[in-house]
Amino acid sequence: MIRIMRLGQVRHAAPAAASGGDFGGRVFYAVLLAAALLVPLLNLAVPESSALHLSTYTVTLLGKYMSYALLAIAVDLVWGYCGILTLGHTAFFALGGYAMGMYMMRQIGSRGVYGDPLLPDFMVFLNWKALPWYWHGFDSFAFALPMILLAPGLLALAFGWFAFRSRVTGVYLSIITQALTYALMLAFFRNEMGFGGNNGLTDFKDLLGFDLHRDSTRVGLFLVSAGALGLGYAACRHIAASRFGRVVQAIRDAESRTRFIGYRVENYKLWLFVFSAVLAGIAGALYVPQVGIINPGEFAPINSIEVVIWVAVGGRNTLYGAVLGAVLVNFAKTWLTAALPEVWLYALGALFVVVTVFLPQGIVGFLRQRLGAGS
Repeated sequence: MIRIMRLGQVRHAAPAAASGGDFGGRVFYAVLLAAALLVPLLNLAVPESSALHLSTYTVTLLGKYMSYALLAIAVDLVWGYCGILTLGHTAFFALGGYAMGMYMMRQIGSRGVYGDPLLPDFMVFLNWKALPWYWHGFDSFAFALPMILLAPGLLALAFGWFAFRSRVTGVYLSIITQALTYALMLAFFRNEMGFGGNNGLTDFKDLLGFDLHRDSTRVGLFLVSAGALGLGYAACRHIAASRFGRVVQAIRDAESRTRFIGYRVENYKLWLFVFSAVLAGIAGALYVPQVGIINPGEFAPINSIEVVIWVAVGGRNTLYGAVLGAVLVNFAKTWLTAALPEVWLYALGALFVVVTVFLPQGIVGFLRQRLGAGS
C-alpha cells in the first residue's frame, strides 16, 4: 500500500516538470546556439565601420546577462521545483565571484599601483604586513576553481542542514536566507576581513594569461558563459525530469504527505539547495571577470529580490522562463538606468506588482494559456 501511495505521489508531480519543457528547451538551445555563433562573428569578423558590427561593450553586456541567467536558473530550481523561496542566493553568487576575484588579484603581482609582488594594492594601502592565510593558494587556478564551488556549496550545506532539519519553511525560511546575505554584506564591508572592504576587488589584468582588455578575451568569456548556461540548464532539466525531481516536486506540492509516506524530505531539499548554490557560485565567477569588479554590494538583499523578480517575470517552474526573465529585466535595467536612472526602482516595483496580479505564471505561462486557447 505504501509503495502504491509513493508511486502515485511521484507520478502526480511529473506533469509539472514536463509540461511545455521540450518545446521551450529546444527554443532556448536554438537561441543560445545562434548567439554563440553570431556574437563572436559580428564582433571579430565584421569591421567596426559596418552597421552589423557588434561592439565589445555589447559582447560584455551579453556575457553578463548569461551569468545572470545561470543565477536565475539556480533560483528557479529551488523555488519553482521545490517551493523554497530563497532570498539569499546572491550570497552564493558573490562568494563564487570573490573566489574568482582573489585569483585574479593574485595574478596582478608587481603590476599593481604599489608594485608589491605578493600583497594586493588594498592590503598595501591598509598597511598589511603579510598575506592572510586564506589568500594562500589563490595564485593557482587549480586551487581557485574548486574554491569557486566549495565556498558557496559549504555555506549552503551548513545553512541548509540546520534550516531544513529544524523544518523552517515558507516566509520564515525566506527571511532567514535574506538575513544570511545581509550579514555577509556587513562582514565583507569591514576592512579587517581582508577582501577589500567597501571597494572590493578590482583592477584585474588578466585571466589564465589572457589580457582582459582584449576583444578576443571578452568573446571567449562570453562563449564560456554561454556554455556554462547551456550545461547548467541541461543539468537542471535532467534533475527536474528524474525520479529525484519528481519527489522534489511532490515535496513542493505536499511536503507533509511526502514525509509521511517515507521520504527523507530534508535530504532532498538539502541536496537540491547545495547544488543550486554551486550553480550560483559558478555564475558569480563568470560575472566578475566580465564586469571587472566584485564588492560587498553584490550581497545586498535587494539583489536577491531582483533575482526572484526575474524568475517570476519569465515564469517559474520552467527554467527557460527564468532565463527569459533574467535577460528581459536586465535589458530594461540597462536601458532605464542610462536614460532615467531615478525611475528604475519604481519600475521594478511596478513590474513585480503587475506580474503578481496579472501574470502569476509569468510570460511563459501567459503564452501557454494564449496558445492553448487558440488551439
